[in-house]
Amino acid sequence: MRRTLVNVAIGRAPADLVIENGRLVNVNTGEIEEGVDVTIKNGRIALVGDAKRISRVLTVDAKGAYIVPSLLDAHVHVESSMLTLTNFAKAVLPHGTTGVFIDPHEIANVLGMRGVKLLLDEAKELPLKVFITIPSCVPSAPELETSGYEIGPDEVAEALEWDRVVGLGELMDFSGVLACDEKLYEKVRAAFDRRKVVEGHAPSLLDERLCAYVAAGAMSDHESTTSDEAVQRLRLGMKLEIREGSAAKNLATLVKPILRLKLDTRHCLLATDDRHPFDLLKEGHMDYVVRRAIEEGVDPVRAIQMATINVAEHFRVDVDIGSVNPGRVADVLLVDDIEKFYVKAVFVNGVLMAKEGKLLLDIPKPSYPEFVIRTMNVKDISLDDFIIRSPVDVGNVKVRVIRLVENQILTEQDVDVLKAEGWKILSNAERDVIKVAVVERHKRTGNVGLGFVRGFGIKEGAIASSVSHDAHNVIALGVDDVDIATAVRAVVQTQGGQVIVRNGAVLARVELPFAGLMSEEPVDVVSVKLEKLHKAAASLGIKVKSPFMYLSFLTLAVVPRLRITDKGLVDVERAALVPLILKGDERL
Repeated sequence: MRRTLVNVAIGRAPADLVIENGRLVNVNTGEIEEGVDVTIKNGRIALVGDAKRISRVLTVDAKGAYIVPSLLDAHVHVESSMLTLTNFAKAVLPHGTTGVFIDPHEIANVLGMRGVKLLLDEAKELPLKVFITIPSCVPSAPELETSGYEIGPDEVAEALEWDRVVGLGELMDFSGVLACDEKLYEKVRAAFDRRKVVEGHAPSLLDERLCAYVAAGAMSDHESTTSDEAVQRLRLGMKLEIREGSAAKNLATLVKPILRLKLDTRHCLLATDDRHPFDLLKEGHMDYVVRRAIEEGVDPVRAIQMATINVAEHFRVDVDIGSVNPGRVADVLLVDDIEKFYVKAVFVNGVLMAKEGKLLLDIPKPSYPEFVIRTMNVKDISLDDFIIRSPVDVGNVKVRVIRLVENQILTEQDVDVLKAEGWKILSNAERDVIKVAVVERHKRTGNVGLGFVRGFGIKEGAIASSVSHDAHNVIALGVDDVDIATAVRAVVQTQGGQVIVRNGAVLARVELPFAGLMSEEPVDVVSVKLEKLHKAAASLGIKVKSPFMYLSFLTLAVVPRLRITDKGLVDVERAALVPLILKGDERL
């Protein structure tokens, strides 16, 4: 192959394709070169420069458009798109994303390593380049939740040898890292022994605790939400993965100090983490994140670097992707306006894959094994399972309350006083303090974690979902216990999904039978169902955008501050279960 590229570059052999008359965004030097041709043979680039003397099979006139390396997502959970990997590829390729670095710990919590292997096998048949980091924390919060599987050091070490595995997935159990948990350190050693990267996950860690976390081996972080977090991570040599997803939108906050202090952006990577189907259709994927960076004042070439070469160099795959250079894979975009960053054409392996936002080539739908679509193992539930018992027959009870934070996956911990009647603690919809329940769905334990949450604004009915990070038990919240039970049963009956219930009737649903996390339907179909779901949610009084995204993160027991799992309330900073009910003079 290399000899063939040499012969094409010198002019001794014809090219398959020449993209001529373009303006090259050179991510190596941070400049824009005028009047550049890109010569392609056997899916790789042979020459970048003047190709007039080179014979070719096909010519594409860029007509002065920008020639840009195709985009890379530095950190994404495909499962959170609610699409299979194949349908996700169909959705993002027209937006110029040709490579993704995924941490499949969602499906690993449900199906174990066979779920990870399933995604790798599916990826082999796709034009989208899928690189995997092996989940480091399954479950993410041991002893605090019930997961479907546990992945140990030996399994991680073996999987790190697989093709297209580029590293160890995010070290979510940062408390375990700081406590020098031996199993976690075995996994980190396995990654370093194989020259793989180690991805981080360090929400709110600063100063000496952050130094300790970096010293343990974490090389990046996508959980920064404040200026101080962004600056400290860059100054300590971490790669700052700037997240702009559907639920967590951190880009504006993180970019401001970088620009103000004139920090080098070559250690900044762009990522989505979680991207909603409706947002993929309406706004795009990595093209949207690049646009957002430019809107916030990042120089367009720097923004493009953050979604191309910076990502490729971090994961040590820049010999193949991330730039438009001789020898690299011919994954190239044509962009008319670099400021607005609308992707006009997408070439994958030197073949025109998408044009004007439309996929041109068919991607076959794979078949999936039975074990993927039968994953709900829930013990029969009753209304009694959702009663929050009171220490008094009638009176007031002081309780902990989970409070949402707008546009963040962080939560806060509030205290409120609720009424008790008949030895039961009641929700208060007027004050937006609503019952939330988590029903274990992997091992028929019968666990049901109960608590209260503020921030949804729901006035009646209930909602439920089998998507709840990271153990993915069934989570529900609502004003009425009958509606909560109905919603949970509806999710179980369809082997996973998201539902809206009012007065005992299902108003809308999205079926997610693939591991209880994903649909096998295309993005436009899933998006329409989600729109109906959100309209039904609004009819219950819910005010937040993407309520099911917020709902899914209420169980994420590794991101501060207060969470809920099937085992109860979790104080993340203490890494401990805490009681729902507080004594009269007790403080948080």
